Amino acid sequence: MQVEQRVKELVEEKIGDRDDLFIVSIKMQSNGVLAILLDGDQGISIDDCVKVSRHVGFHLEEENVIETAYRLEVSSPGIDSPLALLRQYTKNIGRDVRLKLEEGTVKEGKLIAATTQELTIEEKVKEKGKKAEIKEAVFPLSQIKETKVLISFK
Repeated sequence: MQVEQRVKELVEEKIGDRDDLFIVSIKMQSNGVLAILLDGDQGISIDDCVKVSRHVGFHLEEENVIETAYRLEVSSPGIDSPLALLRQYTKNIGRDVRLKLEEGTVKEGKLIAATTQELTIEEKVKEKGKKAEIKEAVFPLSQIKETKVLISFK
């Protein structure tokens, strides 16, 4: 059985009673780091990460799933991590985001809707000699290279 698949089963087992928590990614890296990224609809606590880490670590050792030395890291995506899942987009509706599009342009605006197909943002459009207007812009996910939440210190 592949390491990532077994780890996914163990994490799902531990957070199965928590509808607000979800897996973002699980990767066994070539440098021996087993990285588990978790998130929650209202964020995730350090305590939740510790519980998952202990559960996964215990079972991996008991079952001897990984033959070589490894380091287990359980955390939430960093504040500057790109959004990866629809559930992350949904939880950030109402926040300002920066989209990097496949053709190289960058768009910024308030995320107002997200589906499995597209994102909708409200962006300020300034035309020469006119006052800036707020306009809705829809972008297919296939055209978006990366989406990050903009941090506001207001």
